[in-house]
Amino acid sequence: MIGERDLSRLLSGLEPEQHPGRYVFVSVPGKAPGDVHPVVTVTEDDGTTLVLTRAEADTHHLEYDLVMAWITLTVHSALDAVGLTAAVATALTGENIPCNVVAGYYHDHVFVPYDDAARAMAALRALAATG
Repeated sequence: MIGERDLSRLLSGLEPEQHPGRYVFVSVPGKAPGDVHPVVTVTEDDGTTLVLTRAEADTHHLEYDLVMAWITLTVHSALDAVGLTAAVATALTGENIPCNVVAGYYHDHVFVPYDDAARAMAALRALAATG
């Protein structure tokens, strides 16, 4: 199933949803430990980045810098869609909210500082209203 490519449709269909809980980015050497359950894994030359709940990171004594909220844009975006990430980042920049965007096959996921989650959701809903 191919996702949406039209930017206007993508924006009008954003429907952001915040996942419950607090999430952190950590880096581990090599592969992820078998007893952690990351929601995102990125393998880099410098180490493996894991995004997991803060509780799990604390349980495993993994260091992190920032506690984040996880927001999913529920619109089914195509991997080759143009402009969605830029529009989301621009909307959040306008509110002085940093973001990290991760693309999944079906949806884009936005991680923002936890304390900024409500403002980020409002900014994303406003962006959707302009779509």
